[in-house]
Amino acid sequence: MRPLLAAALAITTWLSPTSGITEAPADAETPALFDDEAGGNANGDDPAIWVHPTRPGRSLVIATAKEGGLYVYDLTGAQRQHIPAPSAPGPDDEPGRFNNVDLVYGFRLSTGAGADLAVVSDRGRDHLRIYRIDPATGQLTDLTDPAVPYVFNSTQEQVNEAETAYGLATWQDRTGTFALVSRRHQTRIGLARLTATAGGRVSYTLVRTLDLPAAFTLPNGTSWTPCLEPGELPQVEGMVVDRDRDVLYAAQEDVGVWRMRADLTGPPVLMDKVKEYGRPGTYDPGTEECAPGPDPGYGGRRLSADAEGLTIAYGDDGDGYLLASSQGDDTFAVYERESGNRYLAQFRVHGGSIDGAQTSDGAMVVTTPLGSRYPDGLLVVHDGVETPGDGEREATNFKFVDWDEVSDPLDLD
Repeated sequence: MRPLLAAALAITTWLSPTSGITEAPADAETPALFDDEAGGNANGDDPAIWVHPTRPGRSLVIATAKEGGLYVYDLTGAQRQHIPAPSAPGPDDEPGRFNNVDLVYGFRLSTGAGADLAVVSDRGRDHLRIYRIDPATGQLTDLTDPAVPYVFNSTQEQVNEAETAYGLATWQDRTGTFALVSRRHQTRIGLARLTATAGGRVSYTLVRTLDLPAAFTLPNGTSWTPCLEPGELPQVEGMVVDRDRDVLYAAQEDVGVWRMRADLTGPPVLMDKVKEYGRPGTYDPGTEECAPGPDPGYGGRRLSADAEGLTIAYGDDGDGYLLASSQGDDTFAVYERESGNRYLAQFRVHGGSIDGAQTSDGAMVVTTPLGSRYPDGLLVVHDGVETPGDGEREATNFKFVDWDEVSDPLDLD
């Protein structure tokens, strides 16, 4: 996520009469995280909802906080566990920095035991880290093999100088368990196979990679590349796999949302574009910002850059919805899961007694009942501007939204 300025939004009714955008109120939130030394450099980013196998009311929300590590919350938003990110391996190296998290159910360890796992992309160390979730205690335990390889680099020196693991989504099929991992400031996505190693540990092997385009031919025949800092390419962060269709959706932040085979063997299709697609820009090294040129009108209508977190609301009989965070205007776009991915609606998390979600990165929804508190399912979204904060300290957290606050007004079955 790039730094953005955002003002507090006024509390309104659940349906905005001027914009026509549904407003879904949050009914719980996690404690504020502060991105400074006193707060452990914790900067919230991406949540995952782990569903307890027998007592869904004891399900957990597991969330990344970059250098602050991993936070675990119950369904009231109360913190239950904090796992620090790994320290730097050397005085000149970067410490761990947890970016995205996703879940694996029923992974078979070398001991023969099955385990539910939280898989995390560590962009500071260019590793994946793997944690076992204990249903009895609700505690996470690190199962990462000490000898795990770097995801995209070969040496610590390269990790210090090059780009590292960033976005992440998990996928399971009949051949194994995988993590799809994007590379920061690059267009590359890698497919890594998770492997059980001795002593009940877990490692991984990179199987293949796919590079999305960095330049695009516009309808007028000209070539366009998103304006970024020198040396950067349009990166992917938000990703999700449709587990029933083996389809990966990947949000290329300044371009749009791609659809492709989860095994990365087929051609990607750009299913929707950000509004800024095709708009030229000039990078100003003084301000470290891009000054936009005239809009040629080639962009989409629903996503305002950055395109960020993606999640799937699974419905009955194979239907359901893809949700995409439109970070630039603090909304979420809703698409059908079917192959055409028809656009349906827009909503924002706002209103009620809790502040809304702004500049949202990650999100996850589950549509199964989670006890008496969330009998219709739960949506959790990152809030990039938690208010009220604490003076000038940068604060983030996560908002919990009853799924029927979204599905009912939008008539999502």
